[in-house]
Amino acid sequence: MKGERKHQRSESRGPDGDTPARKAIKLSDHRQEQKDEDELMTAADIYFEEGGLQRIHPYFFKFATHAKGRWVGRTILEVFRSEFRDRPPGYYEPAIAQGIIEINNERVGPSTVVRNGDLVTHFIHRHEPPVTTQPLTIVQETDSGLLIVDKPGSIPVHPSGRYNYNSVVKILEKKHGYRALHPINRLDRLTSGLMLVGLNANVARRMENDLSSHRIQKEYICKVKGVFPTGRIICDQPIRVIAHKLSLNCVDPNEGKPSLTEFELLSVDDDQMHSVVYCRPKTGRTHQIRVHLQFLGYPIANDPLYCNTEVWGDNLGKNGELPLALPPLSELPTPTDTSAAETPAAPSPPPPAPTEEAKPPAGKDKKVNKMAGTTSASLLTDESRATWGPLVSRMENWKTKQELAILVDVPTDADAPRKCDKCSDPFMPDPTPDQLYIWLHAWRYSGPGWSYETKLPAWASGATEHIDRVKYQKESA
Repeated sequence: MKGERKHQRSESRGPDGDTPARKAIKLSDHRQEQKDEDELMTAADIYFEEGGLQRIHPYFFKFATHAKGRWVGRTILEVFRSEFRDRPPGYYEPAIAQGIIEINNERVGPSTVVRNGDLVTHFIHRHEPPVTTQPLTIVQETDSGLLIVDKPGSIPVHPSGRYNYNSVVKILEKKHGYRALHPINRLDRLTSGLMLVGLNANVARRMENDLSSHRIQKEYICKVKGVFPTGRIICDQPIRVIAHKLSLNCVDPNEGKPSLTEFELLSVDDDQMHSVVYCRPKTGRTHQIRVHLQFLGYPIANDPLYCNTEVWGDNLGKNGELPLALPPLSELPTPTDTSAAETPAAPSPPPPAPTEEAKPPAGKDKKVNKMAGTTSASLLTDESRATWGPLVSRMENWKTKQELAILVDVPTDADAPRKCDKCSDPFMPDPTPDQLYIWLHAWRYSGPGWSYETKLPAWASGATEHIDRVKYQKESA
């Protein structure tokens, strides 16, 4: 309680007398410490392969961020329970009490109110999800400082959320020796294909200007559900972001941004269930190809977000239509053995407060990064809530169900430990091969005087002879 009272007395200054400007310096100190320690880590220290997946050795990590505007005036317990999805709700109160979650580097109580400028930290033993062992391939490096790479599905571009070292930027740094990278086009984690990366700020700025002014042509390949129509199909429906943290985007004629994508059929599978389609986005909205294909009624067949009947209904959002009433989602799974995982009604406690032996010494084996939160329907505007609120809620419920299903499926093999001996977190099951990517591939990028392309992925091999025809037409246009 002492720490809590001390914090609550503080208005413009923190508990140690620091002003918000001083706190900002502290956060920059955290980030500099992270950078210094990260440079000492080698690829051999970080990566290993096992069970057909690239894995990361677990490590201690401190998430740190200044209080967001929407946090101010709310208790620290309320903020963590409502904003963060990676732990069950019952985790946070004991974590606050044990000092695993702090404000301005001091212990506080769960009813402590977050104030403007507060530095919020969360100390964890970090377990990154595994990714594919398919290598990140260097296609070419130009004399001007442009790096062209072929990214496999399952790997995010930037460190974000649960991913840090298993990201394109970190893999290029640790495995290939590059520094000061500037990704130019940003592919979704589950999307594979060509990426342009600037090795200096000038090249990155020039290429980004070319992208924004449409001087760079982008060509993608995908596999969709159903038999796609022949001829050139154009979708110009406007797209808007519905929920940032859910990565949910939809066609919205009223509030969407102008968007245009050209499509052309390449081949149809023998079973008539799927089609391989050429895509040429003329604008660069988030999830543009995925959203436009869903609107046309031919979503990418293995897309967990836009080809999901539990959320969108049997019509899958075709023509932007949402059913008046979706059937209720299946019941959330309940673990049969609560020693492995807990349901929200009986959440697992946080790990014990790190001991001096478990907690890394100051300045060693400790990483710092921004914390990632979540979005709920309550963050929509009043005008949008009536239309999109139910969809956002259903998407949240579906994601929660997937997370609980993972907890239910934690290893039960007697020879495999079920929980980490350092943090008591249950070991999560590995992703299946079909969960590592979607059938969307950035195949070719072209600009003034240059063009780069990748090989077609195995799932699109049937379209090889047709892609040359389409490519020739585009070059001759």
